[in-house]
Amino acid sequence: MSIGHTLLGLLESGPRHGYDLKRAFDEKFGHDRPLHYGQVYSTMSRLLKHGLVEVDGIEAGGGPERKRYAITDAGITDVARWLATPEKPEPYLQSTLYTKVVLALLTHRDAADILDTQRSEHLRSMRILTDRKRKGDLADQLICDHALFHLEADLRWLELTAARLDKLREAVTS
Repeated sequence: MSIGHTLLGLLESGPRHGYDLKRAFDEKFGHDRPLHYGQVYSTMSRLLKHGLVEVDGIEAGGGPERKRYAITDAGITDVARWLATPEKPEPYLQSTLYTKVVLALLTHRDAADILDTQRSEHLRSMRILTDRKRKGDLADQLICDHALFHLEADLRWLELTAARLDKLREAVTS
């Protein structure tokens, strides 16, 4: 996820302080990985340097000055370009799990145990996500569906690999 583009998009609704941007980000996107304040302010500094935001006002208070940021026309154009650019699908061709299975076969360990253990972990994760989805709002349901679909694909791969384990052993050890 592009933190900078996400913060720019949040600024399109109007100027905000860094604290407000962090809170809005965490509320909409950061359920599992909230932003650190340092990340917000370093990102805003970079966006300011590149002319994508400007300081809309500075408020003095009991602590440090609070800058209010506003998106510039260049920032709006940048967000529009980012939104219109499709994300590159990740083909997972460098799977750690695949590497573990092959190494298990090469070192004469039980690759079936690795697949069984991984299947159990995937199923545990799916139960947690399904429970979260059931209790969540629409945004949470959609993000959980995304994760669940990926885990389901992994489970299909685990089953297929388990069925082909003898052939894979022959291929990698000969």
